[in-house]
Amino acid sequence: MFIKESTLQNIILTSLLLVLYALPFDIKAQDVNLKIHLEGVYSSKISLLPLAGANALKPIIEKPGIKQGEIVSLIVPKDRLPGEFVLRFDYQDKESSTPYPSEKYIFINNQNLELWAKPKFINNPDSTRFQRDEKENALFLSFSKENAAKKEQLALLQNFLMNYDQPQSVFYTAGTDEYENRRKEYNEWIINQIQQNKEAFVSRTFPFQYVQKIEWKGKEPDRMNSLISHYFDDMDFKDPLLVKTSGLKDWMNKYVNLYGAMSTTIALRDSLFTLAGKIAIEKAKTGHPLVYGWMVDYFYKGYEGFNIAAGIKMLEPYLQDPRCLTTKRLEIEKRLQGIETLVPGVIAPDFTAKDETGKPVQFRSYKTNAQYKLLLFWSADCMHCKDMVAKLYPFYQQAGNKGLLDVFAISVDFTDTEIKAWEDAKAKLTGWKHSRPDGGINSQVANAYFILATPVMILIDSKTNKIIDLPDSVEQLEKTMKL
Repeated sequence: MFIKESTLQNIILTSLLLVLYALPFDIKAQDVNLKIHLEGVYSSKISLLPLAGANALKPIIEKPGIKQGEIVSLIVPKDRLPGEFVLRFDYQDKESSTPYPSEKYIFINNQNLELWAKPKFINNPDSTRFQRDEKENALFLSFSKENAAKKEQLALLQNFLMNYDQPQSVFYTAGTDEYENRRKEYNEWIINQIQQNKEAFVSRTFPFQYVQKIEWKGKEPDRMNSLISHYFDDMDFKDPLLVKTSGLKDWMNKYVNLYGAMSTTIALRDSLFTLAGKIAIEKAKTGHPLVYGWMVDYFYKGYEGFNIAAGIKMLEPYLQDPRCLTTKRLEIEKRLQGIETLVPGVIAPDFTAKDETGKPVQFRSYKTNAQYKLLLFWSADCMHCKDMVAKLYPFYQQAGNKGLLDVFAISVDFTDTEIKAWEDAKAKLTGWKHSRPDGGINSQVANAYFILATPVMILIDSKTNKIIDLPDSVEQLEKTMKL
């Protein structure tokens, strides 16, 4: 793949900025020692997994074979700090027991920690506790308790207003005024909590609790649009530590779900999600480059997962902005090239597949009486792929469709676990032509079709080998075949 000179310059500049911004936020930051006293079980493997970042939910430390009464130290590297983590115990109650998992979510900043842990009751404060002077997790616990009590009253009032059947009454108007006063009072409390605890990393999670303004006049769609328009009102995107919280993703998922609730068709969903991304990225653009880049990455992953080409195309201008510290620049460039290259009317790239007997065949020269060839790039270990195959295979088996459609199912699985799942799955998908090229998502055929995520379907005319459509659902495939 050739890269434009301007893009290459931006990649070099962005890489330099990423190195700069990837340095510890506190230049005096040190590794943190998390000392764990294992209690109440025979033995356990202890793992630490970050909740945010490039390797989220992948172990960065593992200590197997820790016995009851032993003390183990997990040295958390400073480049991972501050952050949110999952502390996982795969424990055996007895020597002969099968390991059983338990997990505790913890915050780590710049303080060495000591934890007395009983994995069987890991989230019971009477059984698992930090040292008395521990700061981050104690603050999160106290904040959560007070926040829940304050937010409960707002929720009760909001529920009443949503369900009250006389919105024109004086009583209702008084209720909305009371709600707005309490909402402002609550948000001011959040602001005070952030200011009072600004030295604590955990305070970066407090802004996700803000309650957005609701215009109570009008009907439910008007209220929904009001909530969307005010969603980012109190958020400070200038804080780079936001990207080290798991709450940022959860908070953005709620924002996108507001648009999803208004989607009645696939086309409307794609349009609304693209609009949601544009608005959110423009808001983040005024903030820290790391948050700006995170927002582009977030929507790219979503658009790729739902195969929303318009959304990916919308991201293109941000790739030319060196302030946008996206980690997906090359992937998005490649995907954009694919969008421009693989269009209806273009001859599909050739590759070697296998027929029902396992004999290798060239895709373009494969002779068939079927009107169409359907390429399906998939993974047997991908939930979206499983959902699509669950619809596609019954559709393929319908009377008449077998004669119209030859399915070439190309697996991008490459790990031992994935390959085993693929072997089991393909045995049930008889009639399809299965192949699993070396390299998986980085294989020659996947690169030729610009595959970065699965599933992807490409409908091709059997006689001319020209692309007819890139349907994003079985329903769209059926509609195209009927044209």
